[in-house]
Amino acid sequence: MSLLSSLLVLIVVARLFGRLFARYNQPEVIGEILAGVLLGPAVLDLIRPNPALAGISELAVFLVILTAGLEMKIGHILGAMRGRGLLLAAIGFVIPFLGGGLVGQLFGLDAMRTVFLGLCISITALPVALKILENLDILDTPIGRYAVATAVVNDVAALLVLGVVLGVPSQPTFGAVATTVAVATGKLALLAGFVLALNWTLEFLHRRGASIHVVPETLVRYFGAEALFGIVVLFVLIFGWVSEMLGFHFVIGAFFGALLLDQRHFLASRYNELQKTLGSVTGGFLAPVFFAYLGLEFDIHAIDSVVFAVAVLAVSVVTKMAAGVWGGRLVGMSRREALGLGCILNGRGVMELVVASIAYEKGFINAGIFSTLVLMGIFTTFITPILFSRAFPPESLDDYRKTGTTVTR
Repeated sequence: MSLLSSLLVLIVVARLFGRLFARYNQPEVIGEILAGVLLGPAVLDLIRPNPALAGISELAVFLVILTAGLEMKIGHILGAMRGRGLLLAAIGFVIPFLGGGLVGQLFGLDAMRTVFLGLCISITALPVALKILENLDILDTPIGRYAVATAVVNDVAALLVLGVVLGVPSQPTFGAVATTVAVATGKLALLAGFVLALNWTLEFLHRRGASIHVVPETLVRYFGAEALFGIVVLFVLIFGWVSEMLGFHFVIGAFFGALLLDQRHFLASRYNELQKTLGSVTGGFLAPVFFAYLGLEFDIHAIDSVVFAVAVLAVSVVTKMAAGVWGGRLVGMSRREALGLGCILNGRGVMELVVASIAYEKGFINAGIFSTLVLMGIFTTFITPILFSRAFPPESLDDYRKTGTTVTR
């Protein structure tokens, strides 16, 4: 099947499955992933993962990040990372990482494979969490803010550890490991400094009464209304590029770039127009491709140990749930909120697959472990909205959307 035919079939089936699940009050994400499983090697084998579709999927990730970032405020995210919020993020990383390490030891994996297993289990994929929160319409609630902040910290921590592991020489010494850790930490500090400095500059200009929206309006006047979309994309791409240059994943920088843009930087009509354009392109076209592509990646025949796969799935779900509940209670959430947070933190998807792919390409893990990690990414993404719907029945979720709080503690 040609690329165009594959893409069209993937979009149509993913959209149909997504709408079918939405009709029964389930998030569209579930149907979109199932569409990929159905069309992929696991069932019908009509469409196989390939570099071209992977490239389109990466574009979808970028636009999902951009759309979600525009709907949130950087102050809310930075606030969720302070104090106990940072403790919550650390718990959300450390407990699953230790759980992965325990599974690795029980199944006799060497140190490197154990580290990569722990990394993949500890991740909460930022694009997946954002899309699920957006589908549930709870992005700008305590659960949404803490989940996104935790996902950002978890992903950055996982990529930091990944950078250290990949940078350690084959014959490691204490000095070499210390140098690698110092360099990776320095790069993280540079990325944080770049984001915070620009945020401070924009806030300073706003307090001084500067009309920041004059810049995009001037460009629109000279180049047309379509230029607004290009301006925003270019701005966010710069952040993604800086993130990649420093050794982190593109989506980390892109997300913070999108967060820096809010309605104060545009005329209200322009901002609404931008959101509408992005919503149409992302929700109606590229986001379904991204989640359907996750389904295409699943190939059950490559898994060589069912017991190992079951253990990985169980530990990945239980440790994230435990971390969310414990951490959520520490930051003052109600039991239901904390349970809902633990459910959302289970979504792994793209970031976990990025780490797994790098480990597989570098020869740190074999095909069996890689396939198990792909299964984990799909499974946890798939069950996240299902688990959340059990924690938050429709009537409770409606109340939570309106008030941002739950009654029962």
